[in-house]
Amino acid sequence: MFSDLILGILFLIQMGVGILGNFFLLGLHSYTLLIGHSLRPIECIFAHLALANSKVLLSKGIPQMIVCLGIKNFLNHVGCKLILYLHSVARSVSLSITCLLSGFQVIIISPSNSKWTDLKIQIPKCIVPSCFFCWCFYLLINFTLLGTMHNSRYLTNNIKMWHLGYCSVSAPASFNAKLFAIIYSIPDVMCVVFMIWSSAYLVLLLHRHHQQVKHIHSCHLSLRTFPEIRATYAILLLVSTYVCFYSINSGLSFYLFKIDKYQSWLVAASDLLAAWFPAISPFVLIFCDSQVFKGWYTLWHR
Repeated sequence: MFSDLILGILFLIQMGVGILGNFFLLGLHSYTLLIGHSLRPIECIFAHLALANSKVLLSKGIPQMIVCLGIKNFLNHVGCKLILYLHSVARSVSLSITCLLSGFQVIIISPSNSKWTDLKIQIPKCIVPSCFFCWCFYLLINFTLLGTMHNSRYLTNNIKMWHLGYCSVSAPASFNAKLFAIIYSIPDVMCVVFMIWSSAYLVLLLHRHHQQVKHIHSCHLSLRTFPEIRATYAILLLVSTYVCFYSINSGLSFYLFKIDKYQSWLVAASDLLAAWFPAISPFVLIFCDSQVFKGWYTLWHR
């Protein structure tokens, strides 16, 4: 159908652009490590976020592109669970790393006389362990939840199917989907709430900074603080984009989780929305960091 062709082209463009940006960040930071230089704390966050975003794009973009070509239910039970597991882990890690990035920026941009002063010294040492903790935590929690959902002890002849296009997920009809969705969403909701709070705090800090410097005529002060302010605006843009797409995608996902009828366009629209943030975020990070932007500018002209 023509609509399937359009969706396939959209997935291809989205995945191609997103993979280009995320792989550039991964390659740049990997090259920095290979030549013996250490990464800045914020660059470590960028690298982990780019890796998680790449996995989100690949785990959803490739299967949906194949579905749009007319090949449906091509994954078996094991392949279906593996794709769901990889996507769930990558999506959750992307959210938690974005949450970590917003918290990091709150501490960095806070005034020297604030309650975050002691953390400014300690936080660079905590960035890498925190990123690895996010990966380990979501690898474990997604494995536990999906294992519980598909535990063979609870499977009976009365099976409920959730159709995803590229495969179908089976679970007992007595399985409490609402309870599963609530438990599964608790860490994500906590991250979203924290990001909203940190964004409000960053806006307040920016407003106070503007009020303090608007009567100061020294150009040196504004130039010294400009990189941090630019990074803060970029992170605010990232957070607002993620919260917007996350809210819409979560509503569609829960609706699809509850209904019995498979609607291909709704499933594709949900996956398309879920992949917009991973496709957009690397370019926001590239243009907000002057050092990364120079590397991108040089590579693009070559």
